[in-house]
Formats: sequence, C-alpha cells, structure tokens
Amino acid sequence: MAGGTLPGTDADDDAGSDRVVFHVDMDCFYASCERLRRPEMAGEPLVVGMGYEAGETIGAVATASYEARAFGVESAMPISEALELLPRRANADPDDPDAPDPDEAGRYLPVDLDYYKEVAGDVKAVLRDCADVLREVSVDEAYLDVTDRTAWDAAGDSADLPPSAAAGPAETRTLAEGYARHVKQRIEREAGVPASVGVAPNMSTAKVASDADKPDGLVVVPPGEVEPFLASLPTAEIHGVGPVTERTLAEMGIETAGDLAAADPDRLGEELGDRGRELYRRARGEDDREVTPTGLPKSLSRESSLSATADEDRKRETVRALAADVARRARERGCLYRTIGIKAVEPPYEVNTRARSLPGPVDDPDLVESVALDLLDEFAGDRVRKLGVRVSKLDFAESDQATLGGFDAGDGPGDGSDGAADRPRRSDGRTTATDGNGGKLTDWVDGEPTAEGDAPGADAERRTGDGQASLGDWE
Repeated sequence: MAGGTLPGTDADDDAGSDRVVFHVDMDCFYASCERLRRPEMAGEPLVVGMGYEAGETIGAVATASYEARAFGVESAMPISEALELLPRRANADPDDPDAPDPDEAGRYLPVDLDYYKEVAGDVKAVLRDCADVLREVSVDEAYLDVTDRTAWDAAGDSADLPPSAAAGPAETRTLAEGYARHVKQRIEREAGVPASVGVAPNMSTAKVASDADKPDGLVVVPPGEVEPFLASLPTAEIHGVGPVTERTLAEMGIETAGDLAAADPDRLGEELGDRGRELYRRARGEDDREVTPTGLPKSLSRESSLSATADEDRKRETVRALAADVARRARERGCLYRTIGIKAVEPPYEVNTRARSLPGPVDDPDLVESVALDLLDEFAGDRVRKLGVRVSKLDFAESDQATLGGFDAGDGPGDGSDGAADRPRRSDGRTTATDGNGGKLTDWVDGEPTAEGDAPGADAERRTGDGQASLGDWE
C-alpha cells in the first residue's frame, strides 16, 4: 500500500489494530426519506410520527429533524407535546395575529415504512457492495468490516503526509478515511440520503465515532488514538451505557469514559456484573468482537441509477449487466434462488417491482437475464431513473435443482409461470407484482435486522442516538 505506518503508531498500540471497522448511521432516517421525495421540505423542521394521522394530535414522534430538535422535539415524545413546542406549519397564518409564527412552525408527517424500506434497500445495496462483512443492526444502522478493502496506511508519501479532513483525533489522512468518504458519497448519490460514518479499529469505538459529528459527519479514530479519544466523553456516550447504567456509574463517582477506564474492574463487576467489566474494557478502547453478519440474506440484488430515460436499448443493457452481476454473486455464495425480480423507479420516485416465481431453486445466469428482460417489457416506453435486478427465496442448502420444463411465458398458474393473467391489475392495466404466492411483492429490502447483542431486559438501556424511535422489525 502507498504511504506507511502512521507516525507514533506501533503495531501493538491496540489489540486488533489492523482491523478497519465502519459504523454507518443514517441521519434522521425517516425525515431524510421524506425530504428525498419532498425536496421543498429541505431545511424545515420536520417531525415524522408513528401512530399518527395527518392533522391529528395523537401518536408519538418516530424521528425529528435537527431543525425540529432545536425546538426541543425528541423521539418517543407524544405528538401533542411536540405540537406545544413546535406548532404545525399548516396552522401558521401570517394574517392571523393569534396564529403561530411560520418561522417557528414545522411539518408533521405519518410514518410510511414501506417507502423507508425501499430507500433502506438502496443504502444496503451500497453497503453490501462496499464491504465483504456487513452487520445490519436496524433499518438505519450497520457495521462494516472493510479490513480487506482498505488500511490504516497514510494516504500519500510519508515525507509529505496530507492532513486529515475528517473530524476527530486523526491528524494524518489515511486510506481508511478516503474509503469511508467514498462510502458516504455513494450512499448520498445512489440512495439520496445522508449518513454519518465512524471509522475505528473496533466496533464500539466506531459506534461512538459515528455519533460524534452529526449530521453528515465523518470521524476517524486511528489505532493509538482510541483511548485518548474516548477519555473526555461522558459515560453516556460509551456504547452500551443507558440511562440506568449512567446513573449507577454516577453514584460510583464515574462521570467520564476516562473515569470508567481508570475504575476498579472488580468493583464494576460487583455493581453491574459482566456488563460492568465489558464497559470497562470498551472505555479503554478494548473490543475484540468481530463484525458478524446478522444471518443469511433473503435475497441478492443490484441496482443502477440512471439519468431519467425511456431509451429501450439503454434500459435493456442496464438490466443485462445487473442480471449478470446478481447471478455471479449468487453463484459465489453457493446459493440457489426461486424468484427473479426487477425494480424500476420512475421519476420523481415511483417505485415499482415485478417478480416471477420458479418451480424450484436454480442457479442459471441466462434465466436470470431472460426473466428480468421479460419483466422489463412491462415498462416499455416509460422513463426510469433507476433499475434493479433481484433473486430471492434463496436456498443455501445443497440440493438438486428443480427441472424447469414448462417454465414458459405462455404457461398458466401452477405450471411455473408468474400467473400474470390471474393477478390484480393497476388502473393503468399493468399487473400488480406478487411474490409467487398471491401476495404483493413489497420486500425488496433483504433481511430483517435485529438489535445488536443486548442482554435480555436491556431494552430499557437502549438509546436511539440519532433521535429516531425504533419501529421494531421491518416486517
């Protein structure tokens, strides 16, 4: 690699210092999604509510934009309380002296989880392409182990080291910083939403780093700088410290991560059990956990953004390339697939999916291309701004492939066709996409993220960090 070891950094400074871990945290994700399809709301205070209907006062805040937080609105706050702090923009009337000031009012929108899953799928497609090991924690958060993609080497000749352009303790620009910036830019370009990224030699420090410079931030904590970076932070910033633990530590005279790192681990164990000893290690920058996937994927997909176009040759060329790539990835992972689908996004952001189910699991790149192109024909003449190809209902077990005799476009339901003739149709005459079992195909997002490794009963300790309330599993 170009450059060399960072000045002042020894190989043994931090356990596992070769590792490069990213923590990617989407900023106010639901609000960012709403602004993606409503650009006119950029810069306005925006509240997205769960259990909330437009114009009502019931429900709770799922997420509040940074502009809304400036008025004191927080996640999980009742909508009625949020409205007292930030009146609804629709009620602002410059001609009514009793109406709220338009400059001190905000927008309120209900949660649209299906739409957020679509955007999350775009983000996850980027992350999967940028990392060999990905752990999805929630709809808007993931860890990436990119050790095999980049390094802590200085980005430049050691005689003339460029300064770091990231926030945080890094003084010299590293290859890891450059790669993190590449990931951020791809998310912004291909998914249209901002992300904050923390870069560190381990998971817990990367998590703290991503929270340290929001929104749209980048914090790099190289080996040798982990413990100094953490030392001055309040204990609440350490990954795994919730309100209850924070109070317990304060009663022990422990206010900062530096205090926690200097505390007696045996006493911490007496007060907090194994959790206390683990927090002691994290405060010292010691975290040898590996980034592990949350489970086998439910599907594999690849997407490509385009300048809005109705050019059929370009659309078909794009789908061919995407189909080849998806089939290659499935073969590399040793998995078969039972469903082939496409995704077509029409301007400004109308997401459409189509899928066809097979009689059994297969590994057939030519079939992926053929079916994807057939499905694309439904969008003949339409302008699209993004196309995608997906294989799903994956089978990672060793098994014989089903015979595809009878898989012809003219066959009817039950004999291997997609049953288009029996599907409900949209008002424009197109068929509604199904998953092959009569249900609508709405799960373009692969996998169901789960909370990361918390002990039973730890929900009371969980913080949202970015001010976004959890809506549970996607499905």
